[in-house]
Amino acid sequence: MNHALPISDRTSRPAPLAPVDVIVLGASAGGVEALLVILALLPASFVLPVVAVVHLPRDRPSLLVEVLGARARILVREAEDKELLLPGLTIAPPDYHVLLDVDRGDRHVAGVPDVRLALSNDALVSYCRPAIDVLFQSAAEVLGPRVAGVVLTGANEDGALGLRAIKAAGGLCAVQSPDEAPARTMPEAAIASAQPQFVAPLNDIIQWIVALDALRAGDTESTVFYDR
Repeated sequence: MNHALPISDRTSRPAPLAPVDVIVLGASAGGVEALLVILALLPASFVLPVVAVVHLPRDRPSLLVEVLGARARILVREAEDKELLLPGLTIAPPDYHVLLDVDRGDRHVAGVPDVRLALSNDALVSYCRPAIDVLFQSAAEVLGPRVAGVVLTGANEDGALGLRAIKAAGGLCAVQSPDEAPARTMPEAAIASAQPQFVAPLNDIIQWIVALDALRAGDTESTVFYDR
């Protein structure tokens, strides 16, 4: 018997679960605070790689890794070009887009391609560098249905097109409830563009993220099959 994850926002559909290799996450205004909440609740046993873009000033060094790492029980690092993606939270550096790529000829357990990071100083997208859309679109291209995308609070529309690309590739999509988000523009744009499977408050999205990690580890008890 399949079980839906408990959610407090009953206007949302049941949270869909399927095996994924990476979670990509985007946030802007209010995003640092949201990530602090997420990291405080992720267990030390959490191993699913998460790559995040947070809009920050492009003209100064970032202390985001230090700020987030002080709250986390998982490893938090800044993305480096050509680096193999490892468990933990990887943050896009200031003024660089971060993309995902795969080593097509070098495969690990279960035949899933190894995922590497790529940094780019290409033109701004949605007035941003790093841009959420760039990360999400690259993830959809190289991982297809094996990626989950999450859009949190923010004051512009970055991430909407990227989340739609993930949905079109068969991936999972979650968006923070606009009514709860400190800045509702980004969640509203993502909902309108992607029609995500899951719209919920932040705490329920965290439960979903933890459940995706458990599913990757082989716990299928709470799997929900979503009929697209």
